[in-house]
Amino acid sequence: MATSAQEHSSLPYHGSCHCGFIRYIAFIPLPPAVALGPDVATGSRARFYKCNCSTCHKMGLFHMRLPDAPSQFFLLSPLDRDTLANYKCFKRHVDWFFCPTCGVRCFSAVARWKQDEIDVKRFSAALSNSADKPNLPGIEESTKTVTVWRVNPDGYQEDVTGYLSINALTVDQDQAHGDPLDLRQLVDKKWVEYLGWKGPTLDSRYDYPHDSGTW
Repeated sequence: MATSAQEHSSLPYHGSCHCGFIRYIAFIPLPPAVALGPDVATGSRARFYKCNCSTCHKMGLFHMRLPDAPSQFFLLSPLDRDTLANYKCFKRHVDWFFCPTCGVRCFSAVARWKQDEIDVKRFSAALSNSADKPNLPGIEESTKTVTVWRVNPDGYQEDVTGYLSINALTVDQDQAHGDPLDLRQLVDKKWVEYLGWKGPTLDSRYDYPHDSGTW
């Protein structure tokens, strides 16, 4: 699948659960959009939000939506995706994946997945290990490719046929390229959208959470 020009302008960030069983790379376009819609070009910007529904509230999720999830999110570990723990909710329609060891929830999805081989150079800016031998579970030394799971791009349309949300709290604080994801900046600049989905749907806002929501 061709890489978009917008993706090239995005930095790769590595993320993980607490124990490191779950590892991923996410290309995060910044600055973020305050909302995704027809006026936001596909692949251009991310969207950060917090929801006051009981599921998101109790899980403590800080949603990060990527405009082009199949080309911007890559699961590096576990290579056996069935070993992820999964809590299905919303009539068992949404998969909320979490680590079976430490319990950290890294991402949720409504998607078909495919295993793929990606050139490791694509992730090099996010890797702190030696370029000669990066510490990746699915790397092939002979071809310098890495095995990943990604959202299957065939027929995927964000919020139409599929959905992917990363827990922004699981983006690692130390990034090899030296440009950490500063969650304080997102709040200070009012880039975080607060959704009112507990009971009747309320209009989104950017100054403070709805009832039962959290900063």
